Amino acid sequence: MAKQIIINSNFSEKRAAVLKNNKLEDIFFERESYDRIAGNIYRAAVRDVLPGMQAAFVDIGLEKNAFLHISDLYPRFNKEEKKKWSEKNLSIKNLLQPGEELMVQVEKEPIGTKGPKVTCKVSLPGRYFVLLPYENKIGVSRRINESHERNRLKRIAGEISDNKGVIVRTNAYHRDRSELQKDFNYLMTIWRDTQKRYKNSKAPKLLYRDVELIKEIARDHLSEDTKKVVIDDSDDYNKLKQLASNIAPEVENRIYLYDKDLPIFTTYGIEKELDKALKRKVWLDSGGYVIFDSTEALVSVDVNTGKYTGSKDLQDTVFRTNLEAAKEIARQLRLRDIGGIIIIDFIDMEKEHHQREVLDVLEKELAKDRTKTAMLGLTRLGLVEMTRKKVRERFGELLQKECPYCKGTGKVLSAETMALRVRRKLHMMAVDENVKKVQLELHPDVVAVFRKPKRKLKELEKELDMKIKIKGNNSFHIEDINIISKK
Repeated sequence: MAKQIIINSNFSEKRAAVLKNNKLEDIFFERESYDRIAGNIYRAAVRDVLPGMQAAFVDIGLEKNAFLHISDLYPRFNKEEKKKWSEKNLSIKNLLQPGEELMVQVEKEPIGTKGPKVTCKVSLPGRYFVLLPYENKIGVSRRINESHERNRLKRIAGEISDNKGVIVRTNAYHRDRSELQKDFNYLMTIWRDTQKRYKNSKAPKLLYRDVELIKEIARDHLSEDTKKVVIDDSDDYNKLKQLASNIAPEVENRIYLYDKDLPIFTTYGIEKELDKALKRKVWLDSGGYVIFDSTEALVSVDVNTGKYTGSKDLQDTVFRTNLEAAKEIARQLRLRDIGGIIIIDFIDMEKEHHQREVLDVLEKELAKDRTKTAMLGLTRLGLVEMTRKKVRERFGELLQKECPYCKGTGKVLSAETMALRVRRKLHMMAVDENVKKVQLELHPDVVAVFRKPKRKLKELEKELDMKIKIKGNNSFHIEDINIISKK
C-alpha cells in the first residue's frame, strides 16, 4: 500500500496528512492557539483529595487542575498497598495528602469543561520502543504478526531493557539489535534527565514536553513503505531531512520541497476531505451515506442506502452498503479523532454470515488505528457497540465552535414559531406598556408568515388595538427581533 505524507507548514499552524493509495487516512494538527499537552510530564502539587471519588486534583500549572484517580497512582503503591487496592479496601487519603508533590504524565487533554487527566504510570515513546520505566514487562506491537519476528524482537528487548518495561513498536520490524539498542539508550537518557529535573524543581513544573509535529512525523510515520513526503516550508523540509538521515535514512531521498503556487493541501485533495470530516453526513462511493451525531454521552453512527439501489436484491444492496460503510466509519473515526462510546447502526441484515463479514471488516479496519479501540459486538437491537480512547478534543471541536444560535442542537426556530413568539411579545407590550404603535424588523421568512394572508396582521392589530408595521432584514438571523420604535 503506497503511503504518502503531505505537510502544510506556516507560522501559526502545521498540518500533516497521511495518504494511503491516495486516500486520506490520518491528519495531525499543531497550532499556536492550541497547546498539545498529551504525553507531557510535570511535577505536580496535590490540591484536593476526594476519598468519595477515590481521586485527587493536582496542579500542573494550567488553568484547571488535573484529575488523578487512585488506579493511576502506581508506582507509588508498595506491595502491601497494592494488595489492599486489589481488595478495594484502600482509600486514596492513605496515599496522598494536600500539598504533596509527585511526578505525573498527561493522559487526556482538557476536553470541554473538564481539566486534563493524569497518571503516575509514565511512558516515553521512541522510534522503536515505548519505555515503561516503572514496569518490567515486555510487549510487542500487535501489528507485527510474524511469530518468528515477534519472538526475535521480544528476546532482544528483554536483553537490552535493563529490567525496565518496554513495548516494541511496529517500526522495529526487521531492525537489527544495534538500532534497537540506540533507541533504548536514547529513551533512558530522556528518563534520567526527567528524573533530574524533578529532583531540582518545585511544583508546578513542566519536566518533559512531548515532541512537536515535525519530530512526531519523523519518529512515528517515516517507514520503508513511505513512497514520498512532500512539505511546503523550506525550514521544516531541512529539519525533516536531517531527522530522517538519523532515524530513517532509507526515506531521506523521498522527501521533497513543494514549490507550486496552488496550496499543497488543495493539490493533493486533502482540503476537500477535511471539509467532509466536518460535515454530519458522509457520502459513500456507492451512493449510500453515513450520519455522525455527537452527544455528551456518546457518538451515534447511522448507515443508510441513500441513492444506492444495487443490481440484485435488497439484502445484497444492504450488505454491500454496510461493507463500504464499515471501512468509511473506521476512517472517519480516525480523521475526526472521535473518542469515547460509539454506537453504530448498520442497516438491518437478515443473513447471519453477512453480519459476521461486516463486523470482521470493521474490526480489521479498526486495527489500523494507532489509538486504542475495542469492539464489543452487537446489542439485542442489532447495534454495534465500541469504544475509542479519548485523548484530546475531536477534530471538529478544534476547528469549530458551538453555534451561538442553536447552542449545539443543530436546529433553530421555524418561521411560524418565531411569528407566534413575536405575536406574544406584542401582546405583552399592549398589556404591560399600553403600546399603541410599534415598528418591528424581522427576518424576511418571519415577515412572510404575517403577510400571507394579509388579514393575519390586520386581525392582530384589531385584537391588540395597536398599529403594527413590520419590515424584513435579510442580514437578520431567523430568531432576531428588533423593535425600531414604539409609542
